[in-house]
Amino acid sequence: MAVFGMVSAVAGFVKVRYLVDKAIIDNSIFRSHYRLTSAFLFVCCIIVTANNLIGDPISCITDGAIPPHVINTYCWITSTFTLPHQQGKPVGTHVAHPGVATYVAGRDETFYHSYYQWVPFVLFLQGILFYTPHWLWKNWEEGKVRALTEGIRGSVLSSSNKERRSKQSRLVQYVVESMHQHQAYAAAYFFCELLNLANVIGNLFFVDTFLGGVFLTYGTDVIQFSGMDQEDRVDPMVAIFPRVTKCTFRKYGPSGSLQDHDALCILALNILNEKIYIFLWFWLIILSALSGLAILYSMLIIVSPSARGSSLRRKFVSMIQRNSGDDIGSGSNAALTPSPVRVSRAPPGLSTLINRISVGDFVLLRFLSSNLNVMVYREVIEELCQEMGLKNNHSPPISPPATLELKPMGTEKFGKETET
Repeated sequence: MAVFGMVSAVAGFVKVRYLVDKAIIDNSIFRSHYRLTSAFLFVCCIIVTANNLIGDPISCITDGAIPPHVINTYCWITSTFTLPHQQGKPVGTHVAHPGVATYVAGRDETFYHSYYQWVPFVLFLQGILFYTPHWLWKNWEEGKVRALTEGIRGSVLSSSNKERRSKQSRLVQYVVESMHQHQAYAAAYFFCELLNLANVIGNLFFVDTFLGGVFLTYGTDVIQFSGMDQEDRVDPMVAIFPRVTKCTFRKYGPSGSLQDHDALCILALNILNEKIYIFLWFWLIILSALSGLAILYSMLIIVSPSARGSSLRRKFVSMIQRNSGDDIGSGSNAALTPSPVRVSRAPPGLSTLINRISVGDFVLLRFLSSNLNVMVYREVIEELCQEMGLKNNHSPPISPPATLELKPMGTEKFGKETET
């Protein structure tokens, strides 16, 4: 029950929030970093520290000369080892366990496994690293989108028509007056996207160093292992996360001579570690590819006005098929007659608007489109085009934008209407 309570505390990272409760200030790939990945890492950190799931993380057996709690503590804090040259040999005839056989000090090569006591701390650190870009962007964003869309976020039914149009007009007025003043806003967002990509790639190499240089090929080795013949294959998960290892405890005997006590240690924790890191390998590879695509898309948005136009127009390309019972009225004949397909086209003047706005303005408009109903967003764009004189694709010169104080956003200009 204690484990369930701790895991439930992490549910806030992945819980679904309605648009009226929380403003969207990023994309789905960005959210995969700080919601899915961070939540997974924090949950894994809790699981590997829950001794009641697997029992003691290490249990060593020896000749009986050393008390069990002493040998267990010693082997846990000083690390255990396996013999690399004994990996792959038949178990039961040549070796007792994979990598566990007769050992001669100074002659046989050893591979020490010192990572297992650090796994919970590393997982927790990784969770913080994946959350950091979102934390930075959230602080830099300062609730701008939330304040601008307060009261008109989500469904149009949440407020009266008159109140909604009043808030839409203030939103349009703000966009017009602050035109070309959102470059730093967009730069901060693009920097956080780049930070996400650097973070996920850096985590691949960080975990590889932490596990002794075997993580980068861990997933491919597991895939190759699954396709090999039963008698020829060596499980890479057992080699990297051994269940049974060796440990040597040295002490002085009654006459003062040095005695070596060989111990066989069972690492029950590794049965969880191998599953965590194989999933983490595949997830980090997929997330790296998606983050790279997101960066390429952002670069295209920066250099190509046509790409910005296509992104904004996509919001309006929606085909809605309804029954006539919803749109025409009641009656048996009306209920059986389908209503025509309705297509939401881009507002007039949108193409000219796209050529007039900067990259920062586009980023703000894209976030607004993610938070507003498609019909509300269409009205906002239409009113914006009208305010800028672009309704009929005319392009009169625009006076220099007025400076508008953005801090604190939502508490002065937008907060009063929210309280009413």
